[in-house]
Amino acid sequence: MNEKINAFKLSSKAESVLSMINDNTKMGDLRKIAKEIKKDHVLAMDLWSTEKFLPRLLSILIMDNKLLSEDVINKLDKDMMNHPLYERNYLMDWLMGNQLTKSKKTVQIMESWQNSSLSLQRRAFWYYQARLRWTGKTFENTEQLLSAIEKNIIKEEPEVQWAMNLTAGWIGVYEEKYRNRCVKIGEETGLYKGEKVPKGCTPNYLPEFIRIEVNKRKK
Repeated sequence: MNEKINAFKLSSKAESVLSMINDNTKMGDLRKIAKEIKKDHVLAMDLWSTEKFLPRLLSILIMDNKLLSEDVINKLDKDMMNHPLYERNYLMDWLMGNQLTKSKKTVQIMESWQNSSLSLQRRAFWYYQARLRWTGKTFENTEQLLSAIEKNIIKEEPEVQWAMNLTAGWIGVYEEKYRNRCVKIGEETGLYKGEKVPKGCTPNYLPEFIRIEVNKRKK
């Protein structure tokens, strides 16, 4: 994992951190390392430059949110596109959860991404909307979001479809006046219908997702 594939020489600090990361490193291990390092934006950028998945996850944990300008975030997001689908989705979700939701400035940047040219940024926009709603909160932009989902979900990239679908799911669970409309989105698109999910997990198919999650809250 400490193989250097970039053209720039890594700092000795970065080399030392990389020596602690290997293919058996878990997410919890990365968080422990980050807790020891605390905030170190220079080191974060050094680790990011390795272009490796796990070092980049650690990099995100120790970034200085105050230094995450829109230009910097755009560069990070474009870099993620060089990873396989699973890795780039994970990196974007990790960046959102650990950095972008932590300040008003970065939230505002994320909220501007609904029509971004980058699919990862559109995914983050919709995943953030879903996260806002899964605690049961309601927001004034629900009608606008549902109209956008109805218009665009079927032609979106798969990684964005998933986040849009999740947003519609939580709207349908918590806002009864929109429930039938959200169920209809699932029925008409057929997204995730028949999908097999692990035991104990809720299916993504909207009619089933909404029915199961609503029933859970009646108990």
